[in-house]
Amino acid sequence: MQVARTFLRPFAVAHNYTSVRLSGGLADFFEAGRDPKSTEKIVYGRSWKASELRLKSWDDLHKLWYVLLKEKNMLLSQKQMLNSQSLRMPNPERSGKVRKSMCRLKQVLTERALEIEDRTKRNVLKRMINSIF
Repeated sequence: MQVARTFLRPFAVAHNYTSVRLSGGLADFFEAGRDPKSTEKIVYGRSWKASELRLKSWDDLHKLWYVLLKEKNMLLSQKQMLNSQSLRMPNPERSGKVRKSMCRLKQVLTERALEIEDRTKRNVLKRMINSIF
């Protein structure tokens, strides 16, 4: 429960809009329940800070990476769909927030990998971290 609340925080929606995602299929690549022609201003959360990420466990960081990756894919899909309809992306700063969070997460993982004393294990982790982004 705590993990779910924590991961939803940076992308939690304020105002009168409830984020509803359909499970599975192509629906995960689009923001459900929002009219692209709506002019209503929706306020989204901020990006994760490196200091916050340093407090997380390896498992939490792993889960957060996939939440961010899914959000990134959803934003890219929605942007492509809206471009094909000659519509502008609402709240384009969301992509930057996701990108910043992913870069900071990668930075924290690299810091943790550098702390490992076993040279071979450290090199394997660094290669893995560098290949994910």
